[in-house]
Amino acid sequence: MVEAKMAGGVNGDEVEVKVVTVLEMWKTCEATGRGCRYAHTEEELRPRPDGTWDPTSYRAKKLQRVSEEEAYEEEVTIDETSLDKCLVGLSRLWVTDKLKAFLQEQGISYAAAKKKKGMTVGFVTFENIEQLTNAVEVLKENRSGGKEMKIVDANRRSHQKLRTEGTASGNGAATENSIAAAPADGTSGPEVAIASIRTVRDAVTPLAHMTYKDQLEHKKNSVAQLLKKLTRNAKKACPYGVPLPEWISESKQIGGLSCKLEGILESPVIDGYRNKCEFSVGHSLAGKKTVGFMLGNFREGVTAVEEPVDCPNVSGISSKYAFIFQDFLQLSTLPVWNRVDNSGFWRQFTVREGRSPAQAVVAQDAETQISEVMIIVQVCSTGIDELLMKDEFAKLSMTLVQGAATCSPPLPLTTIVVQDHTGISNVAAADCPLIPLLVRKVGQSEEGAVDQTRIHDHISNLRFSLSPTAFFQVNTLAAERLYTLAGDWASLNSDTLLFDVCCGTGTIGLTLAHRVGMVVGIEMNEAAVLDAQRNALINGIKNCSFVCGKAENVMGSLLTEYLGSPQQHLVVSESNSEVGATGKNEDIVDGTKNNGETMDSSMEKNDNGESQQLGDKSDDHLSSSDEINGDLGDRVSKQLEGGHDQSNVANGNQNSEEASSFINEESIATKSADCLEHTKTLGDGSSVSNNDTLAATACQFKNFVAIVDPPRAGLHPTVIKVLRTHPRIRRLVYISCNPDTLVANAIELCTPTSENREKNKGHRAWRNMSSAGLARQRTKSMPSSEPFVPKRAMAVDLFPHTSHCEMVMLFER
Repeated sequence: MVEAKMAGGVNGDEVEVKVVTVLEMWKTCEATGRGCRYAHTEEELRPRPDGTWDPTSYRAKKLQRVSEEEAYEEEVTIDETSLDKCLVGLSRLWVTDKLKAFLQEQGISYAAAKKKKGMTVGFVTFENIEQLTNAVEVLKENRSGGKEMKIVDANRRSHQKLRTEGTASGNGAATENSIAAAPADGTSGPEVAIASIRTVRDAVTPLAHMTYKDQLEHKKNSVAQLLKKLTRNAKKACPYGVPLPEWISESKQIGGLSCKLEGILESPVIDGYRNKCEFSVGHSLAGKKTVGFMLGNFREGVTAVEEPVDCPNVSGISSKYAFIFQDFLQLSTLPVWNRVDNSGFWRQFTVREGRSPAQAVVAQDAETQISEVMIIVQVCSTGIDELLMKDEFAKLSMTLVQGAATCSPPLPLTTIVVQDHTGISNVAAADCPLIPLLVRKVGQSEEGAVDQTRIHDHISNLRFSLSPTAFFQVNTLAAERLYTLAGDWASLNSDTLLFDVCCGTGTIGLTLAHRVGMVVGIEMNEAAVLDAQRNALINGIKNCSFVCGKAENVMGSLLTEYLGSPQQHLVVSESNSEVGATGKNEDIVDGTKNNGETMDSSMEKNDNGESQQLGDKSDDHLSSSDEINGDLGDRVSKQLEGGHDQSNVANGNQNSEEASSFINEESIATKSADCLEHTKTLGDGSSVSNNDTLAATACQFKNFVAIVDPPRAGLHPTVIKVLRTHPRIRRLVYISCNPDTLVANAIELCTPTSENREKNKGHRAWRNMSSAGLARQRTKSMPSSEPFVPKRAMAVDLFPHTSHCEMVMLFER
């Protein structure tokens, strides 16, 4: 299009006139030329004067694609000195057997071949140059399904290449000279490229190069961007014809944020804060058996594992145990795990630490607070002789015990557990077999060895029993601040019924039990529920009930059981409105009281206030909970005479472990197992009769609050739907370790619904949608209900030196 200006209008005024020249479109027929207004087929196209075709036509696109393929073939060269090759253009449905069958049909000889389902490439190793040359010629002439297959160079993993060179040298292992010369003789690939620019410190703690103040500012800005993302997506999700919620309209006044961001809560401990470290087992870039961290992701082609050197988030005790186990692997006859072949025996090494209660509030010198240590060794027993495994386990146990005793100062060691996992990923199922090993002190006989599978840690003066697979926050001291913040925002009181969704070992519910009338925890991990029951018994807390089952299966029946059907409460009762108004006033008072103070000082006051209120309110809750739990509370009270109060006094002059030492561990295990049987759910999601007694007293509560702490994947859509559609849940505190999924869940919780509800039909395009996009689609099928409103948000740094942080968000309606 060409434009031109002309002057000389009436009264001397300039008049702008646009002269448009239409370029000739060559996608027309010869009969009518440019005046043709009809669509024509490709056969009626005519070439342009320069001999080319209309670039929008199929013919032009095909010619361009052919030319690009020819240029690519000219650029690709095959290194005939390497016999490791990659076949490109295979079907995604093929597996190794199908690839081998295809090669045999084509008459191609080879030494080894493999392919994984879902990938379009396969790997073939030839024995000599003649086989390689023949394969290249055959694949050029023959096609599979009309698609041409190509052979390109493939880079062997660094540790495999070194071992191959070492075997060729005649001694069966890579020599020092071969290891040293490996990078210089042309070793390439993702691992070497990443290793040249990335260390294990960069991979594990990417923010370690920044000051802690800068780290906090960086994370705070990231959370702010997520709150803006929530506002944008919630606005998009609002149905047509429905007015925007007030919080979206007012977001412009606070920079586009969905609610006020009240800063970031720093961690009391910055270095060595992790009480659980999971070390990978594999080969380093130099080919050495190593216990540490991977330099990258497997999808990037990285399998190298390097020692946990200079990682500020790893405790000194965990690092020492990692090196002790690494020395043991050098002498072990069993192989380490190979992520390429999915073979090997030693897979993962985990260290869990428990702190003593008297020092649980001391942030300095965190390593001296550790009093218990659990070692979890993950193995794969496929194809391994059982007698050989037992012999290796005995050697491993003795090595760890002796290594812990010879360190200065000696390292604590409570239990050693072996986890037998045969899957591909290191993430094992909850019911994966666990084998406890005897922990014998140096010079102790086997009869006197200890066989146990749990350790203990302390939060807010409460003692928590932890099984090997139970979830527990990795930063204990920062978790205390996190739970205190969640309790303050929930506006808890003695008239509150608290639902602890995804409760794990019950840490949130138990730490807040003295502030509410009743706690109902939901957790799918059976071992974690057993731990939660045990923790309630140990601390003498009787107003807690825990249900074992997936939240999406039991949440609806639980709310109906305790609060009644949502249809019965479409109109919110006046009492709930008064409680909600009271909660808002309390928030305002808290905000006024904390005005002008730093968050650290206010949180310290809250911690001190909690420790004082814990002993004051425990008598009231113990007396009221007797009616709730009935016979169960009577039976437990005989074993736990004042156990809750005694464990709280431990903050002064007495250790809570000593205060609760009189409790028979076997009786606690028996009682917690009985509680689990009474709180298990049926297949249809309904709970069994033990909760009937508890539900009978739920009507005495006026305030119903839910605190959710889901895994990184976020809440299940069914759980969101249940929380959203039940009108008696007026306040929701969301604790998230993955703020991205929090945004997606918040879209469903806070977006208004339309009267014309759409059915939630699946679509293949959803697979490529972001989590926020999927949430917008699900809001279209949300039943008509009152949406939540985001009120306040705060980041909590549980993971210094990394890019991750916890996020707490308060929703009300």
